[in-house]
Amino acid sequence: MSNADRVRVRGLSIFRPIIYGNTATVLTPKEREALSPQTKDHTHRWTVAVRSAASAPDSDIVGGADDLGYFIKRVSFKLHETYPNSTRNIDKPPFEVTETGWGEFEVQIRITFIPESGEKAMILYHHIKLHPWTLTGEPEIPPLEEALRKGPVHSWQYDEIVFNDPYQNFLNLLMAHPPTLLPKEKRYKPTPFHIANPVSLKEAVNVTSEMGVPEFTMAMEKDEAERLEEAKKKVIAEQEQWKKILIEKNEEYQQLQQMVEE
Repeated sequence: MSNADRVRVRGLSIFRPIIYGNTATVLTPKEREALSPQTKDHTHRWTVAVRSAASAPDSDIVGGADDLGYFIKRVSFKLHETYPNSTRNIDKPPFEVTETGWGEFEVQIRITFIPESGEKAMILYHHIKLHPWTLTGEPEIPPLEEALRKGPVHSWQYDEIVFNDPYQNFLNLLMAHPPTLLPKEKRYKPTPFHIANPVSLKEAVNVTSEMGVPEFTMAMEKDEAERLEEAKKKVIAEQEQWKKILIEKNEEYQQLQQMVEE
């Protein structure tokens, strides 16, 4: 790295959109029969991954339109300790791990950037989802035939990796690989997201493939802004209500105090 490349571009920020999460599929009876004695109680096959946010056209994979290897050196997935070699280091795309299991658990995801970035590693967390969510936020465990019919469960989170004051050569590298833009609207049939909370760019997407493969769009950001504005209005209205109550109670206190003095 030359001296010119070591200079940071002050006052500039550049980001790259990513998603992280998992897709899970229930194992068929034939697949379960083929499992080893150590894994005979496993019910699902799942893949946990870090990918670009945009999806390739007509793809059945959530995200992954762009290769992130130009700025990510390694992604380490720390699985549940019951898995052999529980920390999996993936040094080239696709940055993902596929396993079988029977339970849901939290995965630590450590993203290490290329040396040219001069950036520290980034740590994320994702809870492996095997079952669709109910409206109460609890996992729903459907019968085997129904689960096979519905297909994979997708649980993904959108995030943006922001690089502040990047080195000039790293900035040049990022500029040479612009990310695929998210579509303004979903390009396929609308997906009725089966989740516990409203869908937004900052929330997890959890659906079954029966409902369509989820795709992150710019429309989600608009929806999130509208929800935040609505929440802000509710907070202001509640503040005004409590302010009115406080004034009434203060006036009542003043009257009582005056009566005591008299």
